Amino acid sequence: MQDRYDGYANSLEGPAGHGFAIVPHDSTELSEVTRAIYVGVGGALAVTLQSGAELVLQGVAAGTLLPLRARRIKATGTSASAIVGLV
Repeated sequence: MQDRYDGYANSLEGPAGHGFAIVPHDSTELSEVTRAIYVGVGGALAVTLQSGAELVLQGVAAGTLLPLRARRIKATGTSASAIVGLV
């Protein structure tokens, strides 16, 4: 299959090239830091950002794409589901 963008470097402004399902966990970090998070089923999202800052985003709507550099999605405080990490 042809990929006309194969010779270009990935950037934070460009589209994601990979994604993975996220199962929230209080102590396990994600397999890699995200460039964005997709929330399929709305609710609260407890996040540890790349910097180590921890916050809870309340009322995230279903279908939201959040441009977050996250290293962990915590189970405690997260009610959203069908979460996908994009890199």
